[in-house]
Amino acid sequence: MLSAILAVGCWWWYRHMWEREPRRLRPAVLALLAGWFALSIAVEVITYVVPPAGFLVLVVLALLPLSVFVLAGMLVRNGLLMVRREGRSLGNSLSLLSGIALFVLPPASVLLVLMVEPVAWAAAVLILWGSAQLGVQFAVFRTFTALYERRPPRPDPDAVVVLGSGLIRGKVPPLLRSRLDRGREMAETIAASEKPVLITSGGQGPDEPRSEGEAMREYLVEESGYTAGEVVAETRSRSTEQNLRFSRALADERSESRGRQLLVVTNGYHVPRAALISRGIGVDADVVGAATARYFVPSAYIREFIGVLRMHVVLNAVLSAMGVSLAVFAAWMIA
Repeated sequence: MLSAILAVGCWWWYRHMWEREPRRLRPAVLALLAGWFALSIAVEVITYVVPPAGFLVLVVLALLPLSVFVLAGMLVRNGLLMVRREGRSLGNSLSLLSGIALFVLPPASVLLVLMVEPVAWAAAVLILWGSAQLGVQFAVFRTFTALYERRPPRPDPDAVVVLGSGLIRGKVPPLLRSRLDRGREMAETIAASEKPVLITSGGQGPDEPRSEGEAMREYLVEESGYTAGEVVAETRSRSTEQNLRFSRALADERSESRGRQLLVVTNGYHVPRAALISRGIGVDADVVGAATARYFVPSAYIREFIGVLRMHVVLNAVLSAMGVSLAVFAAWMIA
């Protein structure tokens, strides 16, 4: 009974918060809790109606840790493919490193506990606490992604903003081309009245012969049939936050209505962080994603998750302090 009340309460609170502002992680926390309580209700009902099913539930729970190693194997395989196709770099190796960590850390924590030494126990507690916190936060981030990517954008934006992602020898690469094609598609189909201005946003990196915004604008004019006056290039930004701020200013200059939302286009893996950033800086925006090669997504998504962790420094500092305190307590208990 209690689980049912909690499930309904969490779901109602989630819907209330989601309708007011979907660009937050808290609704995803509530959705996860509602799902957890609903699952516990289902297990209780099934085991009550069919008592032998309780044994099956225990088997599933016993096998659940093996899923960690299955996931680790998938990440390692993807990481090797990513490095082979995109080259060796820290960013391209994130899925590989994550898979190796999932293989190594669980056995390492068990071995440390078996040593029955204060320092070993402290290290084991730090590993278990850190893994649990990262796992929970990643589950929240993944839930937020799944919820947000299904939210339809509002009609009549002030502008459609396509975020830059780097040039190759001054040309638009396939990854960025997918964003531009998606932006053109959205500009042509989502507007309920007049066609919104299309803004290509991206400055010039140290290894780029020209700004991303200009190269993106050129692609749309040459390949997508836009006229030069229909596309505005934003060429000063160096980060997603600046993309949004500077594009908002350009939209205000070009739009007669002003005050409506932006429709921001990026690749799918970047959508959740871009949405969170837009809310954090006070830019009203809906964010949609373009298709990305599947092998590219895991490392890119892990990189985005790390970026979101950095957006919540205070929370993670508190969680780290709690982990250190538990480790010290564990070492004191075994000493």
